[in-house]
Amino acid sequence: MTDIAMIEAARARLDGHVRRTPLLSSPFLDEIAGRRIFVKPECLQHTGSFKFRGAWSAISGLAPEVRAKGVIAFSSGNHAQGVALAAKLHGIPAVIIMPADAPRIKIENTRAYGAEVVLYDRATEDRDAIGARLSAERNLTLVKPFDEPLVIAGQGTAGLEIAEQAEELGIEKAGVLVPTGGGGFISGVSLALAAKAPGFTVHPCEPEGFDDVTRSLASGTIEKNARQSGSLCDAIITPQPGNITFPIMSKLCGAGLVVTEDEALKAMALAFSRLKIVVEPGGAVALAAALFHGETLGDTVIAVCSGGNVDSDIFRMALERNPD
Repeated sequence: MTDIAMIEAARARLDGHVRRTPLLSSPFLDEIAGRRIFVKPECLQHTGSFKFRGAWSAISGLAPEVRAKGVIAFSSGNHAQGVALAAKLHGIPAVIIMPADAPRIKIENTRAYGAEVVLYDRATEDRDAIGARLSAERNLTLVKPFDEPLVIAGQGTAGLEIAEQAEELGIEKAGVLVPTGGGGFISGVSLALAAKAPGFTVHPCEPEGFDDVTRSLASGTIEKNARQSGSLCDAIITPQPGNITFPIMSKLCGAGLVVTEDEALKAMALAFSRLKIVVEPGGAVALAAALFHGETLGDTVIAVCSGGNVDSDIFRMALERNPD
C-alpha cells in the first residue's frame, strides 16, 4: 500500500520533470461561493492533467530491464497522454488502448506523444483481452490508471504541494475537493495531506449519474455505476472505485459531492473568465462543487482542476451557455 514515504520517494523521482502548479484565487469566485476558494490548476501540468505525475512515478519506479521493454495502458485520454509522454521521455515504447469514442483531441495527443494507439469498441470488444494479448506478445508492463501503488504515490505529490502552498498562505483548515474517478488521485492527495496538513478534509467530487465513490463511501461497500459512458465528464468516469483506492478513501475522505453537467460547464466558463485557465468538464467538477455545493465545507476551500484536455466544441458550448 502507498504511504507517505512512497509519496516522498515519488517526489524525488519527479523532481525536475513535473510542474509545481500554483494555487489561484479570484474575489469573484469567492463572492459566488460565499467563502474563500483556491484552485489548484493541474490542467497546467504536462499533458494537461495530473496524470503525468502518476505515469512518471510508475515508469521511473520500474526496474531498468523491465522498463526497457515498454509499457501498456488503458485510458480514455488523460492517463493515456501521461503514460505516452512519460514513456517517450524515458525512451521506451508505449501501447495505449483507448475507446474509439474517446475525445478526438485526447486520441490525437496520445499519438503525438509517440505512443501506439489501439482503438476498441466499448460495446462489442473486451479491452482487457486486447491488453492481455498485446502484453504477452511484446512483454509490456501494465501501468494501471489508479489501482497501482506507484501511480497513487505520484498523484500524492500534488497533495504535498497543496500542504506547502497552504502553509505559505497561512491556511490551517480547509476542505480540499478533488475530481474523482477510480480514486488514485484523491487517494494520493489524502495520504499526503493526512501526513502534512491534518486540519484538511478531502472530499471526492463526481458528476451526477456517475457517483459511485460518493455512494460507496456512504454505504461502506464498493458500489458500481449503472453506465460506463454517456457523460461530458468522460475523464473521471470509471465503473467503480478501485480495490486499493477504496480502503484509503474510506479511511481518509469526507463525504462525496455530486454536481450536474450544467454546473460543471458553468465552472469551466468561470475558470476561463476569472482565472484564465482551460478546464475540461470532468476536471471542473471540484470547482463546481466548491461554487454551488459548498455550504458544509467551511470558510476555505481548495478545489483541484484536474485536467484541461477538452475538445473545442465542448469548450465553446460551456462559454456560450454561460456568457460572462
